[in-house]
Amino acid sequence: MNEVLEHERGRGRRAESVADIPWKGWKDILFRTYASISSDRVLLVAGGGTFYVLLALVPSLSVLISTYGLLFDPASLADHLTIMSRFMPAAAIDLIRDQLQRLTTQDEATLSFAFLLSLGLAVWSANSGMKGLFEAMNVAYDETEKRGFFRLNAVSLLFTLGAVIGVICMIGVVIVTPIILEFLFLGSFEPLIRIAGFAFLAGMLIFGLMLLYRYGPSRKNAGWRWLPVGAVAAVVLVIIVSAAFSFYVSNFADYNATYGSLGAVIGFMTLIWLTLTIVMLGAELNAEIEHQTVIDTTVSPEQPMGERGAYVADHLGESTASRS
Repeated sequence: MNEVLEHERGRGRRAESVADIPWKGWKDILFRTYASISSDRVLLVAGGGTFYVLLALVPSLSVLISTYGLLFDPASLADHLTIMSRFMPAAAIDLIRDQLQRLTTQDEATLSFAFLLSLGLAVWSANSGMKGLFEAMNVAYDETEKRGFFRLNAVSLLFTLGAVIGVICMIGVVIVTPIILEFLFLGSFEPLIRIAGFAFLAGMLIFGLMLLYRYGPSRKNAGWRWLPVGAVAAVVLVIIVSAAFSFYVSNFADYNATYGSLGAVIGFMTLIWLTLTIVMLGAELNAEIEHQTVIDTTVSPEQPMGERGAYVADHLGESTASRS
């Protein structure tokens, strides 16, 4: 090991944080991340995750409406989807809006019953999509699922409920921002405040991905300092790719002409697949960052390699120097 470290000096093999990794080390990390797209079958795994997310869509919306209805008018939820039209194809927005309208047209007694009884069933159904994400994290971090049935479902249920609460908070920011602007007569600061609002939403997404990357894979938790790079990269790419895909569908592609009535579903599935692919790439990037150093990247106390309970922390990743 010492000979390897001496031969690969200047590649961040003893880096104690992301900031300690030099360019040669980042070259190794990016090379391995690119190679993992094929070796970990990222596109295929993301496709499988898309299936589970689509199955969980309607139950998730039911949970969202039942919880959202405690604070706001459930019927207003569909109106707030317009802000997403900048980043999602119109067909996908229409698909979600149709499901929301179908659910919100139920009478109040039905919605109350859903919150008291069907809410639990809906959460459990939506939980399948979250467990699919956990399995994708295991693939990215080269782990196998070692958590028992109860622990796995407890963690995934917490993530499912957390995702619902996070979405409600983000919608709340969208609703509250115009009210604050009007109440405090801050119209002249509207662009700045809206930028701050979007920055807050992006921050929530980044934090959510950091939680997923830390607790999703079945391994000893990674230290927080090793998580932001992949999360930030994933959020930035998701925003760019979603906006580009929405522009492409709106101006060049016509899924309805090709797939008929299934066009909206196909377009929405494609967007989910692209999003999950990027989320997995963020996990792969974080995994390879941990893979670059011999320093223990898991939570303390520090352990020698081979005893850290995480594959990427227990093994040293290949460098481009060793291939030359």
